Order: sequence, then C-alpha cells, then structure tokens
Amino acid sequence: MIIYNVTLNIDKSIHNEWLEWIKEHIPQVLATGKFKEAKLTKVLVEDDEADTYSIQFRAHSREALNSYYAEHAERLKQVGLQRFGDKVLSFRTELEVVDEYSVSFE
Repeated sequence: MIIYNVTLNIDKSIHNEWLEWIKEHIPQVLATGKFKEAKLTKVLVEDDEADTYSIQFRAHSREALNSYYAEHAERLKQVGLQRFGDKVLSFRTELEVVDEYSVSFE
C-alpha cells in the first residue's frame, strides 16, 4: 500500500477559504480513480502565522500513483496555486505501509 502525503502550511489570512476549498478539492482528486480513500488531518503545532495540514491519499497501487502523476497531478496542483499563490506552501512525500495494526475491545 502506498500513501501519497501532501503537507500544507496555510497562511491564517486565507485559512477559512482554503479549508472550504480543500474539502471540495479532495473529492476531485479521489474522482481520478487512482486512490481508494483520503484523510485530512490538522498538524498540531503552535504557529501564530499559519496552520498546517496533512492529506493522506491511499493509492490503489504504485502503478495507480504513477498514473496519477502522469495524468492528473500537475493540473490539480495548479488549481490551488492559481487560487492561493504563496499563501500556501506544500511538500509531498510517498509512504509505503509496512504493516497495520488495530485493537478490538469486544
């Protein structure tokens, strides 16, 4: 399992607008068919000027992620850049799930 992680630092001046927008943008990324789910999380750090978020997209496979890069990534990235410019800083990482664990208290 491959996780495509996007970490974003959002200037507080546009935070509310960005948060509304990203909640519409994530389903557009999922609509490419390359991912099975996504999680939007807030990074819990103290910063007076910006808020930080992480979006984790679970890819169907390495091939699906490569296809996303080739067919969709640049176009979808540009949408956010055109709207928010340098008020949003981001970086992307790929994570490989090695193992998963859960607890059941039944």
